Amino acid sequence: MADMSQMPRNVRRLLERGVVLPNPASVEVADSVVPERIAPGVVIRSGCRIAGAETSIGPGSEVGGEAPATVEGCQLGHGVELKGGFFSGATFLDKAAMGGGAQVRPGTLVEEEAGGAHTVAFKQTILLSFVTAGSLINFCDALMAGGTSRKDHSEIGSSYIHFNFTPHQDKATASLVGDVPRGVFLDQKPIFLGGQGGLVGPARIAYGAVLPAGVVCRLDALEEDTLHVPRALAGGKSAFVAGSYRNIRRILRNNLLYIGNLWALREWYRRVRVRSMAGDPFREACREGALGRIEGGIAERVKRLRELAGKMPRSLECARGGEVAPLSPGDAAAQQALADRWQGMEERLRKGPDDSVGVRARDEFLGAWEKTPAGVTHIDAVRALPPEAREAGRRWLQEVVDDVAGQDGASAR
Repeated sequence: MADMSQMPRNVRRLLERGVVLPNPASVEVADSVVPERIAPGVVIRSGCRIAGAETSIGPGSEVGGEAPATVEGCQLGHGVELKGGFFSGATFLDKAAMGGGAQVRPGTLVEEEAGGAHTVAFKQTILLSFVTAGSLINFCDALMAGGTSRKDHSEIGSSYIHFNFTPHQDKATASLVGDVPRGVFLDQKPIFLGGQGGLVGPARIAYGAVLPAGVVCRLDALEEDTLHVPRALAGGKSAFVAGSYRNIRRILRNNLLYIGNLWALREWYRRVRVRSMAGDPFREACREGALGRIEGGIAERVKRLRELAGKMPRSLECARGGEVAPLSPGDAAAQQALADRWQGMEERLRKGPDDSVGVRARDEFLGAWEKTPAGVTHIDAVRALPPEAREAGRRWLQEVVDDVAGQDGASAR
């Protein structure tokens, strides 16, 4: 064994703590890393780099199992596998896994037993428990739920893309695949996004929906338990003017619903997971990290919506000046309303719902939640909930969503 006295101090401190470094001379540990936040028995393979005071790695986890990995400012729960790639500003709950070649950037939250295979890109991505991504995927700016177990999970097929940047150069495009009020209870039908396909954001996809392989979905798919085959695009060509928007009401509605779902998820982590993730420093670090990801996601989505609102005067000018076909009265009114009302909308979206929203259903649910078995995993605790408690929880979280998404008045309808 190599002489520990000759090793860098930060590497030596991990070894002394019981972290397993099969080739310690090849591992880089930044000065910012707090050794106590990495559990004894964690395995860090050759060529890995660990950085960030916020980094926390729980028992049974392994970094770099397939290829070198960089982990900076991330939280890993128990039994997490990050097999290779770049991971920054992300949170991975118990038994989450990512294959080699991953690029996981800030704002990403991967819940229990969710994850991806090789060469997957996430940013501002939230996967609720069990959601599984195949290989060669770019799925940024989206939240996905659905499924009841690892054998009954929502799937993102290999070579799938979430298209999150428009020719108008905006990113008000986050897509909601499933939802939070039902998804957190782990009892919904899985959603299937077929391989070599794509989803053009901002879109909403219902539970039980199947988008076939090779299909690019450009619309919402809101009918549950349905195979959705989008109609073919019209042939020919038409004029395109950058900055000229149509159907802004759908774009705004989907953005507001997405932000509402993030606020509902924040409530879930604040009031529900505080019990099921307590008592273990690594799970508590993950809960704190998850709250940071969610709050950062809210800020990101409000920022992108602000940028969209700022483009409305130009869009209206294009229509009035004859650069494009005239807008319908409804579209013109919606664009003007977004421009005029944005400042007040932004303040309310950043503030979120009052504590009084959904309080009756919330208290009913939390009373039942306190009676679930102690000392079990979060998944087992959720599964132990009786039907009436689940229904109360859904009502509470849906009221949170509705309160946030309804703040725009008529402009989103």
